[in-house]
Amino acid sequence: MPAATNIGIVILAAGSSSRFGEPKQLLQYDDKNLLQHTIDAAVNSNAKTVIVVLGAKADLISKEIDKTKVHIVGNTEWQEGMASSVRTGLSTLQKGSPSTDAVIFMVCDQPFVSSSLINNLIDTHIDTGKPIVTCNYGEVVGPPALFHKNFFDELMELKGDVGARKIIQQHKDKVTTLLFTEGKIDIDTKEDYEELNNS
Repeated sequence: MPAATNIGIVILAAGSSSRFGEPKQLLQYDDKNLLQHTIDAAVNSNAKTVIVVLGAKADLISKEIDKTKVHIVGNTEWQEGMASSVRTGLSTLQKGSPSTDAVIFMVCDQPFVSSSLINNLIDTHIDTGKPIVTCNYGEVVGPPALFHKNFFDELMELKGDVGARKIIQQHKDKVTTLLFTEGKIDIDTKEDYEELNNS
């Protein structure tokens, strides 16, 4: 399997932040909101295309981000859970850029994600030939994560509040990981956000 060189990014940002109580996407950190942090990391990487999937409060969130270098798509089924955003983003990517041969999924509540991390994912895929490259935060693996196009059909079959971790678990022999210790810092609660701002 040749390594992918035409790589797209899908930013999963459709959730309602029900545990947090307000849109996490718009929380401020270092003079910009968390979603804009993620967008900047994506557009400054070596990926060719960036899709942002919005759902809950899409109109409000869309007004607060720089849309010049990304394609915004609405997920009308966002209440189903993460899988619906994976499907929405990937199908949009395939229609708009049919020559895409790998996708990187990102989430918008990892404040320490960077363009260099994304480029390291891409380089690790090319150097190792592994079709799945995911980050590990110590004991846990998760996003950002890269999937070769050979897994697009499986990704499109995901249902419910299940992200791509299910596919990672089913194909452990095809996975390599990249250490991203700061990946364990995500914003699920007000306490998480306060801790981030006090760090």
